[in-house]
Amino acid sequence: MALDKPYTDVPGTIIFDAEQSRKGYWINQFCMSLMKAENRERFKADERAYLDEWAMTEEQKQAVLARDLNWCMRTGGNIYFLAKIGATDGKSFQQMAGSMTGMTEEEYRNMMIQGGRSVEGNRYIGENGDAQAQNQPQGAAGKKP
Repeated sequence: MALDKPYTDVPGTIIFDAEQSRKGYWINQFCMSLMKAENRERFKADERAYLDEWAMTEEQKQAVLARDLNWCMRTGGNIYFLAKIGATDGKSFQQMAGSMTGMTEEEYRNMMIQGGRSVEGNRYIGENGDAQAQNQPQGAAGKKP
């Protein structure tokens, strides 16, 4: 029986739940392997060959090769595991987060210092939709029932 997942209605958000965990098991295991210096060296020497040692999907491998962290997350990657890729590339978490939002590191830092992203347009899908959708009653946490 499928579980009701009201959190899928948050725009631009991928929640790392049990389903994502199962989907991303191997990409996350690959990321954890980068904790060891010898594995980072092997990965940097021939990324594709190293990725091919893992039971990841081809899509997961392509997402890693593209360094597209949002794509990695859609395929089950957990940001805390994916941070190992950024560290292997010499990037800070702030640089990685900026890349995920389409901002430079400085733009991302300044946004966070100023309190983060506005909630307007970021609470639920359809929030900025037509007037009828705007006037429908809302449930807990601003979600539409």
